[in-house]
Amino acid sequence: MAEEDLRRFLFKVDQLNEMVKSLDHFPERREELASCINHKQVVALAKSWGFEIGRRWGETS
Repeated sequence: MAEEDLRRFLFKVDQLNEMVKSLDHFPERREELASCINHKQVVALAKSWGFEIGRRWGETS
């Protein structure tokens, strides 16, 4: 894994961890997240909450 890919991977993991922590502060988010039926909806919801989880570590764009 190239350094840039590692950096992207770690950033995404951090964003996911922060998103999960936010469920404790905003309990309604848990229900919103549970209502998603695919990955695309989860990514869009996360983005609306201020988290960037859509780009995979090997993707260039």
